[in-house]
Amino acid sequence: MRLGDRIKAADVAPVESSDFLIAEPAQQVAEDPFEGFKQRAQERLYARLGGRITDPSMTETELRQMLVQELSHAVDDDAAPLSTAERAQLVEEICRDVIGYGPIQRFLDDASITEIMVLSDKSIYVERDGRLELTDAHYITQEQLRNVIERIVSGVGRRIDESSPTVDARLPDGSRVNAVIPPLAVDGPQLTIRKFAKRPLMAADLIRLGSFSEEMSDFFTNCVGGRLNILVTGGTGTGKTTMLNVLSAAIPDSDRIVTIEDAVELRMHQRHVVRLEARPPNIEGRGEVSIRDLVRNSLRMRPDRIVVGEVRGAEALDMLQAMNTGHEGSLSTLHANSPRDALSRLETMVMMAGFELPVKAIREQVVGAVDLIVHLSRMRDGSRRVTRVVEVEGIEGDTITLSDLFVFDHSLGRDEDGTVLGSVVPTGIRPKFEARLSDYGFTLDDGIFGDPHAGMTLKRAN
Repeated sequence: MRLGDRIKAADVAPVESSDFLIAEPAQQVAEDPFEGFKQRAQERLYARLGGRITDPSMTETELRQMLVQELSHAVDDDAAPLSTAERAQLVEEICRDVIGYGPIQRFLDDASITEIMVLSDKSIYVERDGRLELTDAHYITQEQLRNVIERIVSGVGRRIDESSPTVDARLPDGSRVNAVIPPLAVDGPQLTIRKFAKRPLMAADLIRLGSFSEEMSDFFTNCVGGRLNILVTGGTGTGKTTMLNVLSAAIPDSDRIVTIEDAVELRMHQRHVVRLEARPPNIEGRGEVSIRDLVRNSLRMRPDRIVVGEVRGAEALDMLQAMNTGHEGSLSTLHANSPRDALSRLETMVMMAGFELPVKAIREQVVGAVDLIVHLSRMRDGSRRVTRVVEVEGIEGDTITLSDLFVFDHSLGRDEDGTVLGSVVPTGIRPKFEARLSDYGFTLDDGIFGDPHAGMTLKRAN
């Protein structure tokens, strides 16, 4: 007889003791008796141990020993018909949940999942192949989720409490973490994790997935090698950081690279890389080091390339000045719905620096700094595609002039499965920076800018 069937046959009832009351809904036990028993055992464990589970002075070995001992008592109290092997399996699974990240651990281990969204102790959603899925997992209590959040943020020197109820952090593998707790999160703690693949996606992977073509990959390599300043733009979840990683892979090993991020996410494979990470204020409100501070400091570090994970504030002015004063070949990302919107946002962020600069002066700075904008979009089928590649040509009057080099052709529509059939095609316009690339020894293939409907069709991999 299977373990679940045996537990069901035993008709396990809610147990009351002097320490706690456990009441498992009968329907849930009937549907999944093993999970119901496992949940009751975890509730008993949290009731017995309380805050000792997150005691930072305890090593993982000491914590595991304590958990095994207390879980044995919890299993004995429930008197479920478990064999020795089944008992050991149950204790091991619960220990893994408590020492690890609980119910989300299996989603973190699943390579097909790209994002995890925890809605308090009510439900957990995941993103797979660009689509959201509701899972059958959830945290037992809000306290259990809160303990997991504190374990994550404390591991990277961050904090989260009522005085600082939001935090950006990362997991040891580089996955991006955002957490919000009450009083800001009205319904309980909220946790969002953007996973990073164990093997970062390279240009060949994005070509296979249909994000761009092989010809465009060569074009990007030449642009990075020719020290163009490039902005990667797009909405949330469009793959900007992945694209930034792919572009940065084309930076030669001979260059000294300084990366600047809120939370370290970029994976640079070059030998000479200095990684800088911003720091939030401490509990007294002191010690903050902003992205702008790091951009300013990087200029004193003799960088050949400056790579800013995301520009979102007053650091935009310092970055533009760096690009205009000899630090060519710099890269960054920026949230925007279109290349034109990206430049408008850039202007707004420069104004946030506190200097009363004329709009035209700001736009002249932008034109002198930014050479190329690579815009990404998330399609209705969940795929991420490069949809526009735009050259920043110059300024006419008060208007920045842009030139589309590549655009996404939507005319093919979608197939019966909903997969977008379009592709990125050239407009036939040759970039004005082509002569500059030649100075660095890079030549663009004439075929890239030929017939905009020939030789550039992409097929999405199954």
